[in-house]
Amino acid sequence: MVCPGCSESMEREKLEDHGHRPVVIDVCFGCQVFWFDERESIRLSAGSTLTLFRTIGERQPARRRTGGVTPACPRCGVDLVLTHDRQRDTRFEYLRCPNDHGRLTTFFNFLREKNFIKPLSAKQIEELRQHLQSVNCSNCGAPVDLAKGEACRHCGSPLSMLDVEQAATLIQHLRDAEQKPDGVDPNLPLRLAEARRESDAAFGGAEGTWLRDASRSGLVGAGLISFARWLSRRP
Repeated sequence: MVCPGCSESMEREKLEDHGHRPVVIDVCFGCQVFWFDERESIRLSAGSTLTLFRTIGERQPARRRTGGVTPACPRCGVDLVLTHDRQRDTRFEYLRCPNDHGRLTTFFNFLREKNFIKPLSAKQIEELRQHLQSVNCSNCGAPVDLAKGEACRHCGSPLSMLDVEQAATLIQHLRDAEQKPDGVDPNLPLRLAEARRESDAAFGGAEGTWLRDASRSGLVGAGLISFARWLSRRP
């Protein structure tokens, strides 16, 4: 499939739904977007969501591509429509096909939909300003001047980060559902607690690598890179 945003070829990711049936989604890592046919997003199992977190964390590009054109449905060619939605108390958005062929979702809004994004506290924003002048927006990639505000002036997304506590909840859900935990380290919940401490420390300047990732890939991107690294660790 050709990416509706940049016209480059998308990569296919083979996953599973809640009933262990195959789900194949299309991903553009350059634009940082998913294409979901029909209801694929809500069908993903907890294990598949975990796999996506790791995959996009490991494939963060040095610079995000921008197409500069109105995205069209890769199935029927009709212009996609901006759509606002809500999951629990979290608002997110995506571009959908008016003919119900599917939707184009940024990584950032996918994480919003799955309730894995939380806004920075006032204290975290102030600590971040002491170490960085700007970060790239986690949603659209535009630079955010930390001295001039707490949200992206281009798309309006607030400064946010990956919620590690929610990641730990996902692992527990994976176990409770008795899904096959292939490749999941039994010590992962303990390492996720360590990950949360590392993220909190990063705002105080203790984690230089995290701050460099945040400056380049955005705060959520830095969290995903770290998340992928934590998942890859072995005792």
